[in-house]
Amino acid sequence: MPLPEHAFLDRLAHEPAVLVSVAASRGSVPREVGAWMGVFASGLVGTIGGGHLEWDAERRAREALARPPAGAWEEAVALGPSLGQCCGGTVRLRFECVSAADAPALAERLRQPLQPLALFGGGHVGRALVQALSPLPYAVRWVDSRDEVFPDALAPTVHTEHSDPVQAAVRELAAGSHVLIMSFSHAEDLDIVAACLARVRQQDDLGFIGLIGSRTKWATFGRRLRERGFSEAECQRVTCPIGLPGITGKAPAVIAASVVAQLLLRDSATSPP
Repeated sequence: MPLPEHAFLDRLAHEPAVLVSVAASRGSVPREVGAWMGVFASGLVGTIGGGHLEWDAERRAREALARPPAGAWEEAVALGPSLGQCCGGTVRLRFECVSAADAPALAERLRQPLQPLALFGGGHVGRALVQALSPLPYAVRWVDSRDEVFPDALAPTVHTEHSDPVQAAVRELAAGSHVLIMSFSHAEDLDIVAACLARVRQQDDLGFIGLIGSRTKWATFGRRLRERGFSEAECQRVTCPIGLPGITGKAPAVIAASVVAQLLLRDSATSPP
């Protein structure tokens, strides 16, 4: 599934649109400043929050498409009973008539900052995670030591890599990367964790480090890591088991949903307001 900006720009190459974005907000509103949707004569890409706010903005955008190009304008909208929405806040929407000529500037403007994430393991849970992460703002580096393990069709934000030994890829990760470890082998998992902790010791530039497995697995790993010279404090940088507590399902899609929710909660808590 392509990111919304990619889908919008691909379609904009062939037909004009009105870009509707949240320029300002106050109080309780459906979406944050910067949220957008691209309205075409038929269909749209993206969302400014749904409901009557979006329906009315879509109607106004299509009216503009039916007229000669109208440039750009803004409208203030109160989200009260008259609109059929009781959020209570106000938004200022910006409407812009755009065409293929505007695509280069829009590509830069709409590009989402992507959080780098390294996923070690191309098994069932790894595949489910890649599918869950594809529409989200993560740049995924998907690593495995086995040949021909990756599917052919992947989102443009997912890049695959064969690495043998697999832990060698840890040295090349982008600074700030989150790391999810779920290879086919416990021995590989241990080597990847050790490589992550060694990098943390030297550079301290990795984000979340998560290992799939049980508490029993982590107790064994903790003992072996301490035998390799890592301290208890260093071992505490690793989260195992991964996923939100209370979600106990073992199906790959359930595990993936739980892990992605855990990452989103963490990133929301650490991002600037």
